[in-house]
Amino acid sequence: MEKAKIANISRHRLSDGKGITTLVAFQGCMLHCRYCLNPNAIDFMGDASEFTCMSLYEAVKIDDLYFKATGGGITFGGGEPLLYSSFIREFKEVCEADWQLNLETSLNVPRNKVEEIISVIDEYFIDIKDMNANIYEQYTGKGNENVIENLEWMVGQGMADKMVIRVPTIPDFNGVADIENSLAILKSLGMSRVDRFTYINK
Repeated sequence: MEKAKIANISRHRLSDGKGITTLVAFQGCMLHCRYCLNPNAIDFMGDASEFTCMSLYEAVKIDDLYFKATGGGITFGGGEPLLYSSFIREFKEVCEADWQLNLETSLNVPRNKVEEIISVIDEYFIDIKDMNANIYEQYTGKGNENVIENLEWMVGQGMADKMVIRVPTIPDFNGVADIENSLAILKSLGMSRVDRFTYINK
C-alpha cells in the first residue's frame, strides 16, 4: 500500500474547488519560490505525518456529508502533489465515488506523473508562475520545460476545461508586460480559464 508524508490537512475550505473541500498538503517540493504560500511543506525531510491511503480516508471522511451536500471533496496540494501521483490514484480507489478530487500543482514534474492520475482528477489549479523561462527560473530555481510540455499534452488530451491556470503578479520578478505575454501564450495553447492574483511580498 502506498504511503505519503502529509504536512497539513485543512478542513471546510471554499476556495480550492467546487463546494466545501478539505485541503491535503503533501510534504516536499522541488521548487524554491521566494513567496511560497506553504514554506513548511517544501523540505522533503520536514516535520510531517505519514499516511496510507486508508488512514487518510479515515481522517477526512468526517466531512463526507459536507462533500455530498455541496459537490465538494478533496484538494491535493503541497508541496507538489504530483510527486505522490501513485498515492492519489490509490486514494481514489478507497474514497467515496462522488467526492470531487482536485489538484493544486506547478506541473513541473515528469510527464508520467501527470499521466498516472489524469483519469482520476476532476479539476486542476495550475500555478504557472510566469511563462518566460528566465523569470520562472529566477523565481523558482528550476526551468519550466516540464510545465510547458505538460500543459500542451493535457490540452491535447482534451483537458482544457478542467484546468484553471493561475497567473500571478510576482513582486520584483514580473510586470504587466510579462503577465500579458503569459496570457497570450496560454490563449494560443487553448487555455481560457485563468485566475490572476498577486503574491504577497514577505
